Amino acid sequence: MKYRILFFISFVVNLLYSQNIEFTAKVSKEKLGLNERLRIEFSMNKNGDNFAPPNFKDFTVVMGPSQSVSESWINGKRSFSKTYGYILQPTAKGKFTIGQATIEIDGKTHKTSPIQITVTEAVNNPSMDKTSKDVASDNLFLVAEISNSNPYLNEAISVVYRLYVGGQVALNNLRSVDMPKYPNFWSQEIRLQGDYDVENCTYDGKPFRCIVVKKVVLYPQKDGNITLEPLTLEAILSVPTAERDFFGRPIMDQIAKRVTSGNRTINVKSLPEEGKPANFSGAVGEFSFNVTTSKKELKSNESLQAKVEISGSGNLKLFDMPKLTFPTALEVYNPEKKDNITTSISGMRGRVEEFYTVVPQFKGKYPIAGVSFSYFNPKTEKYETLNSDEIWIDVTEGPTGGGQNSANNVVKQDVKTQGNQFRFLQLNPDLQPIGKKLFFGSRSYYLWLFLPLLLIPIALILWKAKQTRAGDIEGNKVRAANRLAKKYLSDAKRKLNDKNTFYEALERALHNYLKAKLKIETSEMSKEKISELLSVRGVNQQTISEFLGLLKNCEMARYSPFDTVSMENDYRKSVQTLSKLDKQIRR
Repeated sequence: MKYRILFFISFVVNLLYSQNIEFTAKVSKEKLGLNERLRIEFSMNKNGDNFAPPNFKDFTVVMGPSQSVSESWINGKRSFSKTYGYILQPTAKGKFTIGQATIEIDGKTHKTSPIQITVTEAVNNPSMDKTSKDVASDNLFLVAEISNSNPYLNEAISVVYRLYVGGQVALNNLRSVDMPKYPNFWSQEIRLQGDYDVENCTYDGKPFRCIVVKKVVLYPQKDGNITLEPLTLEAILSVPTAERDFFGRPIMDQIAKRVTSGNRTINVKSLPEEGKPANFSGAVGEFSFNVTTSKKELKSNESLQAKVEISGSGNLKLFDMPKLTFPTALEVYNPEKKDNITTSISGMRGRVEEFYTVVPQFKGKYPIAGVSFSYFNPKTEKYETLNSDEIWIDVTEGPTGGGQNSANNVVKQDVKTQGNQFRFLQLNPDLQPIGKKLFFGSRSYYLWLFLPLLLIPIALILWKAKQTRAGDIEGNKVRAANRLAKKYLSDAKRKLNDKNTFYEALERALHNYLKAKLKIETSEMSKEKISELLSVRGVNQQTISEFLGLLKNCEMARYSPFDTVSMENDYRKSVQTLSKLDKQIRR
């Protein structure tokens, strides 16, 4: 009798408890235009498993499922709520029924009630339930800001790529997708120091937060219209949704958004022909010019250095230096070029130097003729020419050549020989014929003779290893699963444009990886079992959560729309997660 009473009490408690479970569906509107959207939410007051949404056959799933959970204790009573949300857009006019959603709670299946929706003609002012992607698109811009879109040939311009983020959208991560190339420019990127600096900016009259993601200095090498390739970035954003948590704060949704700076056109002006000096070598900017020598008085066979220096701002690396001319009586070595140039966002600045080493052979005075340097100044839009003075070199001591004061004097001397300078030549080399070696009895002969005998034990060892490997049934299963995981992961990468095929291949890759590493079959793969086995093998909880999240995405993809960005993110994340597991799993 006592057991019957306990059973009855337990039955009543369970009955009352199960009656308190609620699983409902509600929509933001039951009547809407063809060009409007509605939001549907499936809510429960107790956590469950295996949630299955209805078949939205007459609607397009614009976003979803988004999930929110809230839990609180008030006066000792626990309050729990979990919601799955979708944004839907009708595909046709008429009256439609959104079917029942199901979920398992405490081992029982619960269902929502069907909902009738009426779709009318398109309305003039549609009220749209914005998705997270809509919010991200309205609050994220990448702009290429060009300092001068109409420069002269070889005039420096800067391009600053600035990312604008607005509203309550938060930027979590940023990576480059396509980097622009500058084939018609001499270019140098300005390295950014440390983390991005966030500034308050304005875009189209609206306040934004902005960061500089890339800076580059360009010197156009071709005139005419030149198109700059766009920079494309992928941003991971936290976007507020219409849902709120227990404290009234908006629940954030993680969105991957690609943004591009677009093509920009630069009209490069050619340098004017009028007034162009004959010695112009392409220098554009503002420069100073100087020619100096390390000494002006020296003895023969001593050396001096003549230096040509150009300093200032402009295309210092992109033009030819003027060349010095010397009298033929001076021995001159090829010039050595040095530069000290820094490139900032405003362009190149510094100096370029060429050093000539000069060694006089005879006593006398010799001139180094003055030279000129011409450049184009884009500020004044005129050519300017700078000239150096003539420099005289006084050689005070040394042999005297006829007409030593002449700049073009060449002194010729007879070649004198001392002693027997050619005694190293041997007329009788005493060469001996080389005898022909026989192969028989040589070292090579014995090597080829005994090589087959050495190969026999090696072949036996390899055969034994192959037999042992073939007998390792468990190891062969692991290796086969490893091969299948790599194969399906490769298949998934090739099917990025086909959602269903991609996620099927990705799921098979993950399952085969588990077979290889944990030695379990597909039938044993529950989330709890996987989590338990990975924990035992030393994998941290974050990596386990990432792996289970990938499996969940594969399951959700069967009934939810996933775009290319989401699939690329899942593929990249799967590669990273499997790499982490390989490092963490204890053998």
